[in-house]
Amino acid sequence: MTEATPSVNSNERVIPGRECGSCSLCCKVYNIPEINKPAGRWCTHCKPGRGCAIHDALPTQCIEFNCMWRTEATIGPHWKPDQAKMVVTLSPVSGFINVEVDAGAPQAWRKQPYLGQMQQWARNNLPKGIYVIVFVNGQATLIMPDQEVPLGPMLPTDGLAVRRNGNAYEARLIPGGVAAGLPPAAPGQSGAA
Repeated sequence: MTEATPSVNSNERVIPGRECGSCSLCCKVYNIPEINKPAGRWCTHCKPGRGCAIHDALPTQCIEFNCMWRTEATIGPHWKPDQAKMVVTLSPVSGFINVEVDAGAPQAWRKQPYLGQMQQWARNNLPKGIYVIVFVNGQATLIMPDQEVPLGPMLPTDGLAVRRNGNAYEARLIPGGVAAGLPPAAPGQSGAA
């Protein structure tokens, strides 16, 4: 994802006690074209730790956005983005679990318990054709149950062909694969999601 754009989880119910509070990392990691805000830089309207100065006139992407920490009860408190240094979302385009890492802490995703939990998410979701993708400074990495596979730049509409080759996974991007409606890959076979 060369220009990180937030995934929309607007229909998800926010869990009581999971308010943004002092967290505003989504205001840094995502590209918001409506206000010419590039990914990886703080929004000029954001007051880190305090919130948005244009809260009454938010861009549509911001209005519709909720990270999975706010909407998914199984994601523990340590996943709050300002603590984890990453924002977890479910892509409305691909259905992939996207993890957008703060450029100021590019190795945060490799720490425990985060990497172990992402590998478990991969283990649980691989049979469904749902992949866990980590984005750091525009570079995507596919998280598998026991391996990380560098993908390079990835767009929200790109699909993946994933297969197991012996003890290792191989993956290649399929430009526009999600938009083309390609079926998900079956575990251990080549395919696109």
